[in-house]
Amino acid sequence: MGTIYYGGSETPIHIEDRALAHLKVVIATKLRRGESFTLSWRHPEGEPVGRSTIWLHPSIPLRFTFLDPEPALLSREWIEELASSANSSGGIMLVDEHLHAGDVASR
Repeated sequence: MGTIYYGGSETPIHIEDRALAHLKVVIATKLRRGESFTLSWRHPEGEPVGRSTIWLHPSIPLRFTFLDPEPALLSREWIEELASSANSSGGIMLVDEHLHAGDVASR
């Protein structure tokens, strides 16, 4: 399970490592361009039921940590899907990866 530490919040945001690796690419790209946006996700098992949203801005400190020391293999399709949602008025909505028959080996 990976973690996002955002701003001065002492509450870490837990997201599965593979999903976090894909989010990191999209978030870094948007912030590098100076763009602000929202990120929404459903709370993982073991946390109170519900969902959360944060406002991401280039001037707010952000740190990603991963449980797995090896970088995940990235799916171009999943990154494109997340990037597309990042450019919408609703911001990034973390969605599950859509696997195709040949994609299982890339996990």
